[in-house]
Amino acid sequence: MSRIMVIGSLNMDIVSRVENYPLPGETIKGIKTDVNPGGKGANQAVAIARAGGNVSMVGAIGTDVFGDQLLEALQQENIETNNIIRKEGTSGLAVITVDSKGSNSIILLEGANGLLSMDDLTDILPEAIKDPANIFLLQNEVPWETTKNIIESLSASNASIYLNPAPAQHIPTEIISKLTGIFLNEIEATIITGLSVIDQESASAAAEKLIAYGVTEVIITLGEKGSLYRDFREHVYFTPGRKVNAMDTTAAGDTFIGAYLASKQQGYSIEASLEYATAAAALTVSREGAQKSIPYQEEILQFLT
Repeated sequence: MSRIMVIGSLNMDIVSRVENYPLPGETIKGIKTDVNPGGKGANQAVAIARAGGNVSMVGAIGTDVFGDQLLEALQQENIETNNIIRKEGTSGLAVITVDSKGSNSIILLEGANGLLSMDDLTDILPEAIKDPANIFLLQNEVPWETTKNIIESLSASNASIYLNPAPAQHIPTEIISKLTGIFLNEIEATIITGLSVIDQESASAAAEKLIAYGVTEVIITLGEKGSLYRDFREHVYFTPGRKVNAMDTTAAGDTFIGAYLASKQQGYSIEASLEYATAAAALTVSREGAQKSIPYQEEILQFLT
């Protein structure tokens, strides 16, 4: 079976819940603190595995105890981890504070993620592209220079390359043209295309612009409203969101991306993959947390019936 290779970040999320944020210089008592694996790359790898896909993870962890925990969490999901590199120092950390109103503030410490370089992939990429059916998925939580070089290298071999440009930043059109697919939310689509993306109509215009840059397929997620798909053959699908009691939107986008690629890997049609991904993301927002909220294949299928 082909493999989806996720090249990206691994973070430990330290989430503290408080009644109200402290004022400068103030010490307050927290309600509770949770420590859970996260990072966009790792979240998407877990989403692929739980949705029934065959996945391997490429990234960097530190020599701290968090590195051991991040590695173990992926292995428990049957994700292949042989290409995760140890870097001297700390693993990536996300220090998150959530108040009683549900708003959050996040301090992202890239740690080992910021040290991932093209040199680390010298032996990994040539081996991975030997199977033309393999799919590569990247995000923006490792150095952009590394991500750009990976895309250029894979493109020269006509590999299937998907990018989730999050956190949002401008992506050169010559890089977009090398992609098989790009996943964006409204903010990312707005920043990259320069068009204000707020609904189905504006998402369609943004997707059309991205297709003109040369990417094969575009998926723009619109939160609870659903998602818009467009490809170079002018196939356009709008998939409405599924109504659930939303508790926490963390990892919803990562779940959508992982479930979509996992279902395509299993031979689903585009429309069926979009429905599957939409259902998976809806289940995620109905639960608290990042990786722990991502549903398994049997849950998604049951939700679809």
